[in-house]
Amino acid sequence: MTVSTSTLSIRWLKPDLFEEEWEFFRHPAKQEFYRRHGIAWELIVAAFDRGALEPYPRSDRLGKLPVALSYHTFEEYSTYLARAKRGYRKSYTRMEEELHQAGTLTVNAPIILARQGEALLFSGYRRLCLAWNHGMIPRVWLLLLPDGP
Repeated sequence: MTVSTSTLSIRWLKPDLFEEEWEFFRHPAKQEFYRRHGIAWELIVAAFDRGALEPYPRSDRLGKLPVALSYHTFEEYSTYLARAKRGYRKSYTRMEEELHQAGTLTVNAPIILARQGEALLFSGYRRLCLAWNHGMIPRVWLLLLPDGP
């Protein structure tokens, strides 16, 4: 048996929450999750440094946590990224070209928020897809928010 390997690699950094602020205040598909779980921006900010980099194999779950909006299947990738508007695809294409040319890439880890037994891909879908589409297991910044009212 022959195993194919890749020399491509991605280095995952702790993300900058404030670079992703739009995801909380403006992303329409995520608002219901925030409301349902009583997540305020201040809660995320206060807990952010207690997050940790965790491996996230291609799945709709991170361990036992269901992850909303992870779009992990190829069909979902085709819908949400491959066929997306040019501007949305452009940054993915740029990252992919840089990865292929340099062989390595350093990026901020995607962020996953978890509360009350559910999780949400808060940011970083293109970065997840880049790793998943190249057979890598990405790291995500998993933020376990305290359960509360």
